[in-house]
Amino acid sequence: MSVGPLERGLAVLRALSARDLDRGALVRTTGLARATVDRVVATLDRLGLVRADGREVTLAPRLMALSGAYLRGSGIPAALGPLVGRLADELDESVSVGVPDGDGVRVVLQTAARRRTMSLAFRVGDVLPADRCAPGALLADGTLEWAADEELIEPGLIAVAVPVRDGAGSTVCAVSVASHTSRHTPRSLREAVLPRLREVRGAMEAALAGRGAVNGADPVAGAAFVDASAGLKRELGPDFLQSLARGLAVLCALGADRGEGLTLTAVSEATGLARATVRRSLLTLVHLGYVERGGPEGHHFRLLPRVLELGCARLSSLGPAEVARPHLARLVARTGESASMAVLDGADIRYVARVPTVRIMSIDITVGTRFPAYATSMGRVLLAGLAPGERPPLPDGLPALTPNTVTSAAELTRIVERCAADGYALVAEELEAGLRSLAVPVRGADGRVVAAVNVAQHAGRGSAEEMVRAVLPALRAAGAGISADLGVLGVPGVPSALGVPGHSSGAMSAVRP
Repeated sequence: MSVGPLERGLAVLRALSARDLDRGALVRTTGLARATVDRVVATLDRLGLVRADGREVTLAPRLMALSGAYLRGSGIPAALGPLVGRLADELDESVSVGVPDGDGVRVVLQTAARRRTMSLAFRVGDVLPADRCAPGALLADGTLEWAADEELIEPGLIAVAVPVRDGAGSTVCAVSVASHTSRHTPRSLREAVLPRLREVRGAMEAALAGRGAVNGADPVAGAAFVDASAGLKRELGPDFLQSLARGLAVLCALGADRGEGLTLTAVSEATGLARATVRRSLLTLVHLGYVERGGPEGHHFRLLPRVLELGCARLSSLGPAEVARPHLARLVARTGESASMAVLDGADIRYVARVPTVRIMSIDITVGTRFPAYATSMGRVLLAGLAPGERPPLPDGLPALTPNTVTSAAELTRIVERCAADGYALVAEELEAGLRSLAVPVRGADGRVVAAVNVAQHAGRGSAEEMVRAVLPALRAAGAGISADLGVLGVPGVPSALGVPGHSSGAMSAVRP
């Protein structure tokens, strides 16, 4: 017996994974009734997986919890990410890892695009036609030691791939190096990269063999869906599809496995759901091709790479401004003041996202603007987020930008330490006369501070204390929301919005030149 709401919810997510759609287009694309679409959208919106703004519906970063369950459970991105990243840097070419997925090859790991006018990069979650790509040939014929793609997928695109096998000799995945005919001929690419691919393959196979057990499922998903669903059901009544939320919890729970799969009992214990409820969800997921049934007597269930079709390709390529902008827009709506996000760039901060408010007298700042970190609220928050040994020395005699600017190194050090303890920074008329700013940190997947968000206002609109009381709760909520989105996008092997593929601790390096 299938779970209808789960099946219909996944149909809506598949449709939105292709492109943003309004509710009418969702009705036409899925064939579902308008009332059904509205209930599905309401449920997914309250779970934080989509954003519904009137008629428009878009994917939300937290949907990556579903794809993350597969990526984490497979262990491939975590095991191969560091090796693939180093290989890409050494060869100065795009490197990806693909696994079999029906008639295609699903990309599960992709290095960042090379910094060129013409760069090549697939997205995690993209599916390639198996009969027209080098990894497809290797996954179809386990005896091949390498394969090439000579402009089969796209004119100008060439690639060389090698298989990565398990201890039994079965091909688990394929590692591919892609380039363009403006840089290489098929022969020159093969001569340039194949020897190194063969050398590193042994290390990759050893890394895959050493994949350990997953330490639990994603804290953003799994049982969290179950915990949230009870309260939301009471709040929304029949408009909330509790069986959809429970089915998604079952899917996420399967990400805790890195072996032959989880039993029905194990999934029931992980989610806190009744065995009968779990069984119906698992059978629905098997029917839809997201879960495989196997193991001794068919009692184990394992996620399949098709799960990555649920928004992974679109979400894994989100930039920092795209992640932050909806949160900043809500912050502006709540406070009536302009809001921004910035990162540390040497001794300066650099604005990467901004939502201004419209006033006769407004603060004129654009994305890309730089200010000295020592005189700004976001700069002090970012400095406070660094470990003491990482903080740049603050010399005495810094320029006084206004009569209120703190320039003493000792005083600035005390201020930064207080920011670290308080979790926010307030700067009043130190950068510019009449300008006051309040900032909080944004954290990446590893908990480190990777950015800061602020609200700025004219000093004439109340006192500093009034600003803290009125603005800080909403500002902290925005910072926490952005952090949560970055955290779920920071699955090992997935390019987080401010991070490096395969290296969740490298978030700062991605935003500093």
